[in-house]
Amino acid sequence: MTQKTKIYAVVGPTASGKSALALELAKRHGGEIISCDSMQIYKRMNIGTAKPTVAEQSEVRHYLIDIVEPDVDFSCEDYVAYADKAIADCISRGKLPIICGGTGLYLDTLLRGGNSAPVGDTSAIRAELTARAEREGADAIYAELMRVDRESAEAIHPNNVKRVIRALEIYYSCGVPKSELDRTSKQIEPRYDASVLMLKYADRDILYRRIEKRVDQMIAEGLLEETRALMEEGVFEKNGTAAQAIGYKELLGYLRGTESLEDAISELKTATRRYAKRQITWFSAKDYVMSLVADGEDGIKRFEEIVNNAEKLFSL
Repeated sequence: MTQKTKIYAVVGPTASGKSALALELAKRHGGEIISCDSMQIYKRMNIGTAKPTVAEQSEVRHYLIDIVEPDVDFSCEDYVAYADKAIADCISRGKLPIICGGTGLYLDTLLRGGNSAPVGDTSAIRAELTARAEREGADAIYAELMRVDRESAEAIHPNNVKRVIRALEIYYSCGVPKSELDRTSKQIEPRYDASVLMLKYADRDILYRRIEKRVDQMIAEGLLEETRALMEEGVFEKNGTAAQAIGYKELLGYLRGTESLEDAISELKTATRRYAKRQITWFSAKDYVMSLVADGEDGIKRFEEIVNNAEKLFSL
């Protein structure tokens, strides 16, 4: 049997501190960081996606940051292709590949592969479903997915029309629900020898305070101006994925004059907390994910202690 490539991954909810942890591990162990974030791939979407700073990227090489224009659709399959090349590049130069991010679907597909992609050309099915969504509305398409694949529908936001259509496309081309194909894919031999660690908090309120602080910092750093520039560029009309990105869509109402800045920021904080909950639920359900608790009775642990504990879990 061919020996699998060894990789490491630091994952978890937004604002948990995973990027700082991955950076320190990379510096200590000759690693390089491969982003696993569905929004950091886009150029000019910097503040709202909490991209690593220029200084951080100069300390340690980062992959899959700023690789496509923000009006370009980027699929899970695209991510895996880029990530595979990045991992191979790290290994070829004797570097430790460290995946870091919070997009669970990207990580899962990278590690396990997937058989949820229909065989053959399904563009006609996709085009028909897209036309129906435009004609009948997102609710009608979502209701259809609820009828044929309730499990997949419950894991997708009703407004995420692209993912709803993708799940229906799989069902109508294969005759098998996407959720059933996903379960089958879990039985496939993993593609990498991966050690995956989730940074989490026993006291959820600590995480929520970190989220609120991050949002306030983003606003201070110019998130409004960044969102306005992207809006004027037409990014949110051209790319539905970018239009749904937390950190931007909540501010559009203010920029369009339909709500106050205070309400927009409040919505952003609420949306980010909800997203963090979904991330925790996703990673907690994966049997290949180890947990590292970042807090204790006295609050957040010292960073040095967190890093040392991560090294022990990773056997570094």
